Amino acid sequence: MATVADGAAPPAPAYSPSYRTAVLWLLVAAYTFNFIDRTIISTIGQAIKEDLKLTDQQLGWLGGLSFALLYTTLGIPIARLAERRSRVNIIAISIVIWSGFTALCGTATSFLQLLLYRVGVGVGEAGLSPPAHSLISDYFEPRKRASALSIYAFGIPLGTMFGAVAGGWIAQNVSWQAAFMLVGLPGIAVAIAIKLFVKEPPRGWADRQLAGETAAPAAAAEPTPSILAVARRLFGSWGMFHMAAGVTMASFAGYGAGAYVPPYLIRQFGMDLATTGLVVGLVAGVANAAGTLAGGFLTDWAGKRSARWSALIPAIGLLLATPLYLYAFSRDAWQVGVAFWLVAGVLHYTYIGPSFGVVQNAMDVRMRATAVAVLFFVLNLIALGFGPPFTGWLIDTFAQLSWAGAGGAGAFTKACPGGIGAEGGPVALDAACRAAMAAGTRSGVLGTSLIYAWAGVHYLLAAITLPRDIAAARASV
Repeated sequence: MATVADGAAPPAPAYSPSYRTAVLWLLVAAYTFNFIDRTIISTIGQAIKEDLKLTDQQLGWLGGLSFALLYTTLGIPIARLAERRSRVNIIAISIVIWSGFTALCGTATSFLQLLLYRVGVGVGEAGLSPPAHSLISDYFEPRKRASALSIYAFGIPLGTMFGAVAGGWIAQNVSWQAAFMLVGLPGIAVAIAIKLFVKEPPRGWADRQLAGETAAPAAAAEPTPSILAVARRLFGSWGMFHMAAGVTMASFAGYGAGAYVPPYLIRQFGMDLATTGLVVGLVAGVANAAGTLAGGFLTDWAGKRSARWSALIPAIGLLLATPLYLYAFSRDAWQVGVAFWLVAGVLHYTYIGPSFGVVQNAMDVRMRATAVAVLFFVLNLIALGFGPPFTGWLIDTFAQLSWAGAGGAGAFTKACPGGIGAEGGPVALDAACRAAMAAGTRSGVLGTSLIYAWAGVHYLLAAITLPRDIAAARASV
């Protein structure tokens, strides 16, 4: 019997199903805090806007490009490091950085300060998903990856829900500054748990287990492919390109419209911050979680017949969700709108698991972290960087147009600092400001929601050649 001393390769480590599940849920916890810290600004944005006298476009920059700029650009070098070094260490350090900067956001007293701290949050969060996707792909074989990645993506609705509920309640009862501090710091405990509990698996462990290999690969036996080679695999075929375009446009609409749903409820229906957080948190948590999990498990089930379903399931979901969103955000009773928003959210979020499952299945084992970072670079620079500012610009524009109808084109921002009447000013002026702001917000959210259909068309186009493209990618490994 060969031993390590005899010169044979050491045996591959054994990871039980229960251990791998525990690792996955620890990563879900990390992604939950990632999204709490990333999206809380949308829930408490109205309080920040009024306190710091911001426009909606400025609010969009805080939730968009300020965060996305270094988040996207640092993602690639961090992912390249993750192809060679401990992914567990990178994740743990990253969580500590973004949690600290989130807490610092609570000390900001100006737009510029808050903008800079949001950049810091983006720096930290750049180090989570690329190495996390790579770890998950080494723990779970190809036929289970869409499901595993959809469970990881469960952190999105969980983070949105907890961030909305907790952030809204704290901002309502204490202050928006306290909300940042109290949701930021607990993430450090998750970083410690990941460092102590999660083991670094050999590259390609799950693929080798599926193939029946019992020996661990030699260290650094496989070279790390270039970024150009990864980009070619990711965007170089019809099916993969349209999958990337679909996830980008779906995210653009999601980040853009989603950032202003809490302000929409406040401005259109007069909700307070705590009630808004509760409504947004529960609807987003339930709907988005159900859609995310359903998309992953449906794809793994249907994918046994054809890989085409990795594109068709998101296409169907997004195309059905679009008219439901339009109906939901044009109702005069928020209760009716919420019911349709709930159904639309389930359908909409089916795209996440299939999209990232395709990326991981089409990549070599030392391409996986880089592939996620390259995709996130494109996706988040466009979607997260410009989705919220785009919707904010639409809202400001429509509010100006609504104000012009009352006789004052171009004077809205001056007359209504922060979207409300000046303190101590006429009650009628404040009412007119709020009415224009409400009308502009509804139109901006509706306009951005149309982009979901655009994303659905890309997924339909991807379905035409996707099975052939994935097979060709695997054959080139």
